[in-house]
Amino acid sequence: CYLGFLVAHLQVTNMPTHFINICYYNQIIINKKMEKGWECKKRRYVQKDGNCNVVFRSLPGQWGLYVTDIFTTLVEIRWRIMFLIFSLSYILSWLFFGISFWLIAIQHGDTQDLENSPCVDNVRSFTAAFLFSLETQTTIGYGFRGMTEECMVAIILVTVQDVLSCFIDTFIIGIAVAKMASARKRAQTVGFSDSAVINMRDGQLCLMWRIGDFRQNHMVEGTARAQIIRHTVHPSGKVSVSYRDLDLCHNEIILATPTLIIHKIGPSSPLYRLNMQDLQTENFELVVTFTYTGDSTGILHQTRTSYTPAEIRWGHNFCNMLRVKEKYYKVDYSLFHQTTKANTPEISSEENELKKQRQSVPQQSSVHDPTSSASTVVLRNQPHEENMNPLLINNHLPNSNI
Repeated sequence: CYLGFLVAHLQVTNMPTHFINICYYNQIIINKKMEKGWECKKRRYVQKDGNCNVVFRSLPGQWGLYVTDIFTTLVEIRWRIMFLIFSLSYILSWLFFGISFWLIAIQHGDTQDLENSPCVDNVRSFTAAFLFSLETQTTIGYGFRGMTEECMVAIILVTVQDVLSCFIDTFIIGIAVAKMASARKRAQTVGFSDSAVINMRDGQLCLMWRIGDFRQNHMVEGTARAQIIRHTVHPSGKVSVSYRDLDLCHNEIILATPTLIIHKIGPSSPLYRLNMQDLQTENFELVVTFTYTGDSTGILHQTRTSYTPAEIRWGHNFCNMLRVKEKYYKVDYSLFHQTTKANTPEISSEENELKKQRQSVPQQSSVHDPTSSASTVVLRNQPHEENMNPLLINNHLPNSNI
């Protein structure tokens, strides 16, 4: 505010243009820093694609854990890194055994005396030894180079290389198959809607989001779950993360068609006292997950995403995707993320319940009991009638008083 006032004052007093531009530049930098700081406060805990926005530092035994569980490590790394590691494993093994055959040839004198019987035919240089190692491990068998009975060490080395090559092939094929059948790839075919909605359902405010399976083969069973995650910054600078589960109406579902996951905003809900304006100022994150088993592979998968308050649309409803045909049900996935406006009060669920109670009280007071009203009329009329006819008084008295 001070910089804005200063710039306006400089323009009125006809100060040099370059000085005014410097003030503008400083004000823009401050505004960008403020916006950047606001974005840091709103930084996601779980990304939209389901990855957790967490970076670990100084893990105890970090590299040891990766090496101990090397199979899982290779399955989780990227394809390009895996190809690099597998290529290096083949090339380094060829080089190692090629150097070994070359040293055996040097020790046996095959590189100097061309007349003696070599350990390996036509292997009298490093290039020939490397080619022999490559042909042996890949079982090419050109027929130009081959083992002889002159050196037992060379025969043992060829046996070790053959066994090692079988282990490398098995390891690489197993990791490639496990990586292609990874749960992450299957999880990408199950998706959540881009936004969640809040509207009235059966007279009560409900929070809803949509989930669908984009493949023809559906899962055996699935369980939906939702949590509210809040970040609290204490005066000491400590950051704490709190979790609170949401009660869902139907959490056990089968995704034959896209399904709405519904949370009724009742007294036990953390959203019970939030209205439309309060929702936009809240700083929480709705993390939703869906854990299921694929019917084709039997592997357990999990798909997750998150919604910020800005991604929760108040007073909206999801478009209808399902159409009933003569022989089948038709699902239009072009409407999966689309919503339409719905008539929804902008007050909180708590205020809505109080409003219903206040409306029900006048209705109850306006309803009269026929029996009580009739008795009232009789009592009011009885004194008048008794005053008119004294004999009626004696009829109402007990027998002892007559």
